[in-house]
Amino acid sequence: MNLVVPHGPPAAGKLTVARELARLTGWRLFHNHLAVDFALALHDFGTPGFVALREKLWRDGFAAAVAADLPGLIFTFNPENSVPQAFVDDLVREFSAPPHTWFGVELTAPGPAIEARLASPDRQSKRKLVDLDLYRRLRAAGTFATPVMPPPQLRLETTELAPAEAAALVAAAAKLKVER
Repeated sequence: MNLVVPHGPPAAGKLTVARELARLTGWRLFHNHLAVDFALALHDFGTPGFVALREKLWRDGFAAAVAADLPGLIFTFNPENSVPQAFVDDLVREFSAPPHTWFGVELTAPGPAIEARLASPDRQSKRKLVDLDLYRRLRAAGTFATPVMPPPQLRLETTELAPAEAAALVAAAAKLKVER
């Protein structure tokens, strides 16, 4: 199975670009918040129970995608320090070995753009980080510095790119079959 992983800081455009990529390719989208929101129903963020359940849901999701023989899966991911480095290392190792492929896409945006996007109504409806002061405290504390992602195959700054343009660039760089 091919795994495309748009990753980056909060409000960099991961889900927005991933939706467009899913539309272009017909691939399934595994938004990391599916597991996060489920785990939050039972545990406080960052607690051992939360971390363990979220990781189990992620791993079970990847195993189910492989078992379903999907051609590809898009997994949005925000590296932050409640995610063990071993999770990232295992995921990269598993999907970098045949018959799988790993394609990392680092999405970035300048600080002012990220801060402006935090207030987006779409973010608020999805239980994403929307509190500017909290974001600044987390960033200053180094929360987004780990786990460390491998060097991406593609890096895109999303401020000047429309989501459809960014998705088309990802599809071209990863040599994905476009369905439309």
